[in-house]
Order: sequence, then structure tokens, then C-alpha cells
Amino acid sequence: MSTGQTPVQPTLRIDKWLWYARVTKSRSLAQKLAVGGQVRLNKDKISSASKSVRVGDVLTITLERRILVLKIKALGSRRGPFSEAQLLYEDLSPPAPPKETPALQPARREPGSGRPTKKDRRQIDAFRDPD
Repeated sequence: MSTGQTPVQPTLRIDKWLWYARVTKSRSLAQKLAVGGQVRLNKDKISSASKSVRVGDVLTITLERRILVLKIKALGSRRGPFSEAQLLYEDLSPPAPPKETPALQPARREPGSGRPTKKDRRQIDAFRDPD
């Protein structure tokens, strides 16, 4: 009973999947990401929010301060809680670079600049009034 056809793999619109996976807060933001050229599907830039994705595809998403690389593990059927959304993808993103925190040091000023200290005022007073 084999007809020789390969089974059809289910697909989902990329904007819906980004929303289901909680990459964006709304579906319209997901559409803007896709149309704005900030999403790559298997290394190819996409320009349409209606592009279909399937299990096994790799998405590269450029966000404001980071780049996400996500491999689709499941398509999903609704926008559920975060724990459910994490099951839809495997995160292949490179680790974020460590933040460089400068060592905090107390502010120093050069001697003789700014307001005089109490010791300086006493010396000035002693110089003015030589009693």
C-alpha cells in the first residue's frame, strides 16, 4: 500500500512559532522581526512573516543586545507558560561575553584643588592671624 510519497512534515508560520516560543511578546512584534530582516532560517535571511518552519530548522535571531540561535524541536499549538515554551527549541546561542566591571575606587583629587579641608582652613587662619 505504499504510494511512494514521502510523509508531509507539518509546518507553522514563523511569526506564530516565535510567539509560541516566547521569543517575542506579541505576534505583531514577531512579524516585525521577520519582515525587518532580523531572522535567518537555516542561514537564509527571510523577508516574510508567513515563511513556514518545521522541526529541525535552525533560526538565527538578532535582538537588541544579543543573538539567539534556536533549533526547532517542536512546533507547538498554543502560547503556553515559559516552561512549556522552552520545550519547543534547543538553544544553540553562543555564551554572552563576561561583563567587565571596572574596579570601584574612591574619587581622588589633586592636592590644592577644590575646597580646602579643615586642616587647610586652620593653616590659612594661622597665616592670616599671626597672634
